[in-house]
Amino acid sequence: MLLRICGIDEAGRGSLAGPVVSAAIVIDKRKIPYGIKDSKQLSEAKRNEYYKTVISNAVSYSIGTASNVEIDEINILKAAMLSMQRAFEGLSVKPDVVIIDGPFIPEGLNNVKGLKVIPVVKGDDRVKIVSCASVIAKVFRDELMVSLDGKYPDYGFKRHKGYATDEHKRNLTKFGLSGIHRKTFKF
Repeated sequence: MLLRICGIDEAGRGSLAGPVVSAAIVIDKRKIPYGIKDSKQLSEAKRNEYYKTVISNAVSYSIGTASNVEIDEINILKAAMLSMQRAFEGLSVKPDVVIIDGPFIPEGLNNVKGLKVIPVVKGDDRVKIVSCASVIAKVFRDELMVSLDGKYPDYGFKRHKGYATDEHKRNLTKFGLSGIHRKTFKF
């Protein structure tokens, strides 16, 4: 029997605004595109190219989020774990093994009967199925932040996606916090 393996990763953990977004994916390892790696190491064009290939070849994939309000209430680490758990729960095909980027396991995955969960530090770069999840989470979150730029045009989200760039810091000083900023983050 072939094991169904899932990769999970998040995007937006270090951002000053917007949600933290996680992706979970089950994909046949033979359909993982050659050259895929951690989304942070890929150009936007290459990420978008891999994104299309990966989601079209996925057996199942799912997105989970935790909002800026949840991040402020429970902290970014717990919110990232919550978004990972939500991504896992959204899969239409349940895996036998889950490989997660980072040293921690979301609480809700600890006691799933028959599920082996493996946390891997730098898994988004070291494990190709986690790289696939990294790309999905990053592209999804970036597209979300671009769409939020229309609602909050003063902040430049379409350029920096909510991260702490000089432009973003200047705009925060000038306009204050928007409805999607994380109040507990300092820069």
